[in-house]
Amino acid sequence: MLQQKKLSYRLGAVWQLAMTIILMCCGAPLIAQVETRVDTTTITIGEELLLTMEVEVDTTSRVMFPEGQTFQPLELLESYTIDTTKNGLKTKLIKTYGLTQFDSGAYTIPKQKILINDNVVLSDSVRIQIRAVKVDTTKQKLYDIKPIIDVEKPSTNLGWLWWVVGFVLITLLLLYKFVWHKNARVNNQKKSFLPPYEHAKRALLALDEKQYFEDNNTKSFYSELTFILRKYLNEKVYNKSLESTTVELLDALREIKKTKTIVLHDDTLKNMESILKRADLVKFAKSTPPLEVIRADKNLIEAEIDLVKNGLPKPSEEELKRDLEYQKKMLKKKKQQQIKLAGITSAGLIILGFVGCSLYFGFTTVKDTLLRHPSKLLLETERWVSSEYGAPGITIETPEVLGRKPLDSLSQQINRQLKTKLFEFIDEDVPIRILVKSSRFEGNKGNDRTQKEPIDLLSVANNEISGLGQLGAFNILPKNEQFITPNGQEGLKTYGNAMFPFDGDNPVYTEFVILGFSTADFLQQLVLVWASEDDYTKQICNRILNSVELIKLNQE
Repeated sequence: MLQQKKLSYRLGAVWQLAMTIILMCCGAPLIAQVETRVDTTTITIGEELLLTMEVEVDTTSRVMFPEGQTFQPLELLESYTIDTTKNGLKTKLIKTYGLTQFDSGAYTIPKQKILINDNVVLSDSVRIQIRAVKVDTTKQKLYDIKPIIDVEKPSTNLGWLWWVVGFVLITLLLLYKFVWHKNARVNNQKKSFLPPYEHAKRALLALDEKQYFEDNNTKSFYSELTFILRKYLNEKVYNKSLESTTVELLDALREIKKTKTIVLHDDTLKNMESILKRADLVKFAKSTPPLEVIRADKNLIEAEIDLVKNGLPKPSEEELKRDLEYQKKMLKKKKQQQIKLAGITSAGLIILGFVGCSLYFGFTTVKDTLLRHPSKLLLETERWVSSEYGAPGITIETPEVLGRKPLDSLSQQINRQLKTKLFEFIDEDVPIRILVKSSRFEGNKGNDRTQKEPIDLLSVANNEISGLGQLGAFNILPKNEQFITPNGQEGLKTYGNAMFPFDGDNPVYTEFVILGFSTADFLQQLVLVWASEDDYTKQICNRILNSVELIKLNQE
């Protein structure tokens, strides 16, 4: 009986151990579940919808949430950071996505794949509704469609690009000639002004006998070698060394040795004779000495040049001074030539650029750009602002914000029934005047609405013309026509020509525009005056006129 119990106990332990091993080998842990939720099931077009996925797993588990545009037909706006909460051996991961859709209708957010360790778990699909935005036409003010305006077609002509490329190429050429190539020129100048001995030593150092021998060009080597020797002798010993034959040169050197004006040793003359004759054989008889002989001849010439230098009489201080002054004079002359050439080239480049830009952009435009024409600068300023002046206001776009101007005492007495606010822009350097007037009519205050008389815009315009006359304008030729703003406000446009002194003394030929808008209670005016010959001020005023907007006035 006891043995049966022991056997049964052992069998149970073996069974538990076997099941544990099987579960571990098969990887049968429970797969976590995903909780899916949204903050709302109904949103308007473009509104953000928050989709949240929550997973609870072991602390050792790896979890990968979906990324990218996997939520079609909805668009992913933002993937928020995972929120992690630990509870003992468990970890809760919360992932939130911001989604939206720009078309109304019913949509389903598809199931999303979440990777937990090596297993894929699917989230729940969610049904949502996208509503269109409701528009209350009784409260939302609607405006008429703006009239068609001519827009200048952007130019596709790339002719200016060729000018830029040409300018860059010429600039690079000048930089190469006067900057990058300068070091090479300086080095060459230094070499040309080196003393004959230094020049000969450097030439011998640069002469590579091995390279000439390997290239089977021994003839060129000996030509260079004997030229170095002859040039040094020509400058310091015998001034006909370059054009003399070998025999003539040696005879001349022997005669100089006899005069004892220069110390020349017999060994020096013998060595020179040997090398010069060998060079003649190489050049005319196509003889090819071995490399050792070639190298020995080069070393021997170098040694003989040293001996000749030592045998030369010492130059006097006068000769040294004369040579130094000559070198300074030549350097100064070359420098002046370079400066002159650089000046001529720069001037030519500037003229070429000016002519090219004038042909493409126009002479006046280029001239005004270079001279910084005040009107052009005002037109092309980046600080154009759109502002509303008065209450109810007139909205215009101007290069600068108009300044508030107080009424003078005379105007206040004349316009007692009009409570007026003035806004003005005046620039002493630009022949232009911008004036905005916003007035409230107080004469009918308290009376019945039917008794109110409309303001006569023509009389108002005539008053403004009289005001221009008081400022010095004359020969005023006005015209009148209807003016309608883009939102349908009707007014009176008075325009024409006149002579007007912008600086207070010298009148110039000008153009003017006076706009007037009114109801029984309000009067709004815009006055523009500009010089006719200044095309930039004309463009400024045209831009201002095209920007005029008014709040819809009550015409009752």
